[in-house]
Amino acid sequence: MTKHLIQRSIRAHAGSLALGVAALLSLGATTASAATLSRSVDVAGNPDAIWKAIGPFCAIRNWHPAIGRCAVDGKAQPTRTLTTKDGKATFVELQTARNDAAHSYSYSFTSSPVPVTHYVSTFKVVAKSKGVSTVTWSSVYTPDRGKEQAALDALTGIYESGLAAIRAQQAN
Repeated sequence: MTKHLIQRSIRAHAGSLALGVAALLSLGATTASAATLSRSVDVAGNPDAIWKAIGPFCAIRNWHPAIGRCAVDGKAQPTRTLTTKDGKATFVELQTARNDAAHSYSYSFTSSPVPVTHYVSTFKVVAKSKGVSTVTWSSVYTPDRGKEQAALDALTGIYESGLAAIRAQQAN
């Protein structure tokens, strides 16, 4: 009788067990496919002066060569909508953290043409030496399956062109 009850319990819970195992396996696959990217540039100037120019959440329209428009919603946790100069791409980004004293903010994609999910990025400025600061743009994200290289190429292009423009503007 006990053997029969155990077998019946196993059969009754087998579906739940299979779903749980599948969920754990997919969680492991997501974690394993997570990617990171970080690019930095050294810029003449102290962090306060550089942050004043590039730190406001919508200042990206003033320094990134691909961004034509930036609109921010003004909420306590702001969302910015970026449109490229050619009007072909729109990014909607939620600011998730901000520390002006530490010259940094973080944001996540709400929507983006880049083939990624779970994108979280941090943008920061730190002192390197007297009169020189380092601007770093980094992220953690999950590239869409089969589009890993496209995601990396897109984000690398965005970061590197933006950081090169910051260096050029701060040199003037």
